[in-house]
Parts: sequence; structure tokens; C-alpha cells
Amino acid sequence: MDNFSVFEYCYRDASSYKAFGRLLLDGAASDADIQILRCHFESGEFFIAEQLGIPPLYAELWELSQGPTGDDHVWHTFERLGAATKEETNGEVFGTVKNLISSIADVATWNLRLSPHWDR
Repeated sequence: MDNFSVFEYCYRDASSYKAFGRLLLDGAASDADIQILRCHFESGEFFIAEQLGIPPLYAELWELSQGPTGDDHVWHTFERLGAATKEETNGEVFGTVKNLISSIADVATWNLRLSPHWDR
């Protein structure tokens, strides 16, 4: 589906328990878009979900641990941005590729305090 893309991301706590997320985006992502992401993410892959308005994935792990633990931290990890499959286009559209790329490019400094784990 050329008109939709999927942004895939992950939250991995310090014990390597993982929760995965994906956002359906209107528009086709280019290689240049992926380069922009990598240039603006910390170490080319880490970001603060709350700063971008992306749903954080902590709660999925909190269900297993009955709440936050000392293993929690602020960073989510970028996994992939690519064309959506036909099945993936059945979901709710989160926004546009252009707006997501713009939001990421606008980040000058990642604000750790936006995460509930900023002081860990």
C-alpha cells in the first residue's frame, strides 16, 4: 500500500523485557525520511515517546510487574519505518509521515523529564 506507512518501535526495560508498538501513518516514507529519524534520534535509535506524542509502551510491561520497577527508563527504540501491508491499513491512522518526521526534526534536545521514569 503505497499511500500508508508503519512506524514500528519498542520499549525494552533494563532486564530486556519488551513491548512493541506500531503506528499507521498516511503517506509513503522515503529513505531520506529514515535518515532524518536516525540523525535526530539519540544514538540513531532512541527517543522519548512523550516528546513526540507517540503512545508510550511502558504500561504493557507494568501489567506483568504490577507497576513500574527499577528496570524502567525513559527511552523507546525506533525499529522500522516502511510501507504498510494491506492488513496493516485496516487500523486507525495515527497521523502523517510528514508530520512525524517534522516533529522529530524539531527536537533539539530530548527532554527526559517528560517520561515518568526520568529520575531513575
